[in-house]
Amino acid sequence: MSQSLRVLIADDELLARKRLSRLLGAFPDVEICGEAADGDAVLAAARAGGVDIILLDIHMPGLNGLEALSLLPEDGPRVILCTAHAEHAVDAFEYGAVDYVLKPVEAARLQKALERARARLGPKEAQEPAARAPSTNAKGLARLPIPTRQGIVLVDPESISHATLEGELVTVFTTQGEFLTDFTLNELADKLPVEGFQRVHRRALLNLAHVTRLEPLETGGYIARTTKGHSVEISRQSARELRRMLGLRRGTEEEG
Repeated sequence: MSQSLRVLIADDELLARKRLSRLLGAFPDVEICGEAADGDAVLAAARAGGVDIILLDIHMPGLNGLEALSLLPEDGPRVILCTAHAEHAVDAFEYGAVDYVLKPVEAARLQKALERARARLGPKEAQEPAARAPSTNAKGLARLPIPTRQGIVLVDPESISHATLEGELVTVFTTQGEFLTDFTLNELADKLPVEGFQRVHRRALLNLAHVTRLEPLETGGYIARTTKGHSVEISRQSARELRRMLGLRRGTEEEG
């Protein structure tokens, strides 16, 4: 049986906290470990331990959600932003949020976000759900239909090394070639298996299975080199998340 996710609900509105509590109550593998009404309370709860995931609102008194997110320790809980404001999504992923869910939060969307967050927990927690159900890859199709200007291209998700946003369009890089699509990075991420694919920058989605080397940057981020020789920038906050996933300490990559 998989270990329960310990979830902290952080929102300054009582009705919003009650709604999230009701939705979480329907998930058998979720335990609500507390509530917080401001950013300072969020940080205090994270430092006290016993929290795996924070459902975090953005507009709160004192420290807002993004400020609290930026101050969480590197080994702290994974964060899902739950907000009514779509315009902060870019900043949220830059700061290392696992997912960005718009209010009113729906059960199916929240479940997807929790699956994504669970997949990013440490090795012990991640191994248990892997034996749980048809894994988090259940939403990944055998062939992913990608709409392009030349028609619908059917792509094996495992062949995708990365996707980047340039201007208004996303380019999907695969072992068979590159495809321009009208999918946003968020839409593409929702259609891909959780395991292996990571949002590593506000303009990039990366499949770690295709990465051969991580080169550290002075900013604290990385340049990921893929098997096909492409370079993908990993933001500082995403690099912190990646080090946690790989079990690396800061500076380990410079020593090798």
